[in-house]
Amino acid sequence: MGGLKKGRVVLGWREWAALPGLGIPRIKAKLDTGARTSALHAFTVAPLRRRGRSLVRFGVHPLQGRDEPVVWCEAEVADRRVVADSSGHRERRYVIVSDLMLAGERYPVEITLTDRDSMRFRMLIGRTALYRRFVVDPALSYRAPAVSPLASR
Repeated sequence: MGGLKKGRVVLGWREWAALPGLGIPRIKAKLDTGARTSALHAFTVAPLRRRGRSLVRFGVHPLQGRDEPVVWCEAEVADRRVVADSSGHRERRYVIVSDLMLAGERYPVEITLTDRDSMRFRMLIGRTALYRRFVVDPALSYRAPAVSPLASR
């Protein structure tokens, strides 16, 4: 069995993150090693084409339990996939790639867009976004320094 790799940052089951490419300077995220792909709460999701590129426009409520502020985002469509949620419900979702800032690292991750309004966290970070970077200790919370809005630009 593998064991803890030297130098890997240990994070808790929930952490502050940022999506600077989408204009989201801070968002509380659940780190979920049981989910393969990351997911972001999105509403009014609308596909569009610009200069031959497939894009998607959507709104995000980055703060838990609040409808304000609203961040309007556009991103290139990387894929459309059928994803099963934790209750087994299957849904066809847009997949985008955006930089994630987590624990002082900034790197691109795949993110599916879905309505997470009824969920406790507006973002879920799945195991492919954590792989070979972090170890998640489910007994811990908010181990990484809070993301600074200025640092995420």
